[in-house]
Amino acid sequence: MVYRVQGVVVRAKDAPATIETVIVPDPGPGEAVVDIISCGVCHTDLHYKQGGINDDFPFLLGHEATGRVAAVGEGVTEVAVGDRVILNWRAVCGQCRACLKGQPKYCFNTHNATSKMTLEDGTELSAALGIGAFIEKTLVAAGQCTKIDEESDAAAVGLLGCGIMAGIGAAINTGEVKRGESVAVIGCGGVGTAAIAGAQLAGATTIVAVDIDDAKLEQAKRFGATHTVNSRDEDAVVAIQGFTGGFGADVVIDAVGRPETYRQAFYARDLAGRVVLVGVPTPEMTLELPLLDVFGRGGSLKSSWYGDCLPSHDFPMLIDQYKLGRLDLDGFVSERIGLGDVEAAFEKMHGGTVLRSVVEL
Repeated sequence: MVYRVQGVVVRAKDAPATIETVIVPDPGPGEAVVDIISCGVCHTDLHYKQGGINDDFPFLLGHEATGRVAAVGEGVTEVAVGDRVILNWRAVCGQCRACLKGQPKYCFNTHNATSKMTLEDGTELSAALGIGAFIEKTLVAAGQCTKIDEESDAAAVGLLGCGIMAGIGAAINTGEVKRGESVAVIGCGGVGTAAIAGAQLAGATTIVAVDIDDAKLEQAKRFGATHTVNSRDEDAVVAIQGFTGGFGADVVIDAVGRPETYRQAFYARDLAGRVVLVGVPTPEMTLELPLLDVFGRGGSLKSSWYGDCLPSHDFPMLIDQYKLGRLDLDGFVSERIGLGDVEAAFEKMHGGTVLRSVVEL
């Protein structure tokens, strides 16, 4: 059996995203077909569209998704038909060196479905992050499904599938923010704002938001920022030091991923503080720092992969915090749209006017 469904496809670099008929096969061993309920429009989808990930066009876009399991393949035990799930791109293998060391959140061999979704003419599609969720039904590895409760708003909790989890995890998991610590976040897009929310959830008492957009800085206050800095108008390092007794923050999170913002993060932290890079650099970027400063300032320099999360643990835990009113996932949903509005959502993303547009099916 195969499913003929509608999905959002981009056929070539910078081509418009269009709705096309997609053929979804029955799930093979270890796979699941999922009926999509909602899917956030993430910057990673835009990177795919622009050819910034790779050139394996055509792409089936979308990956921050909530859905319901429609069918499972042989040997699937993680989920059953009818389960409500969040999709993730870290289906841990259980056998790589990270998993065998008891660190599955760093799994070096995460896997996707082996079977391929295609266009009507048989052209194989590359699913964004192995998911491809701007579609009525998608095919994934069963391990990419994390079962959740029935009560939570699908549009809100589905955002844990990528960007929001990356930001929260950068603070809680990678940065290991502790109660009473100070945190600065450079870049207040979706990921950076999520890092601010994560710092607040972890109990940070001073949270400095840095951006060049006053509207984003004002929005950051809603998610826990206690101080804001427009780095167009003032030196971000000096300002962060000023809000932290002249010393710098315990944790500084670079949610932009550029050499200049990383240098700000490096020098804006306190001695023995932590720097976390969660913004994704482009391949041509390089960084130069005095090695004596790296040695003399101590502490740690970390990069955060997907918020160093383990979906089976982190998703349910964060949903519990959401239900308790401690994590405002609803606040990240700027608008609810249909499949045909994805291209327009990309344009809004360029303008920085939304945290997340969410497709509802």
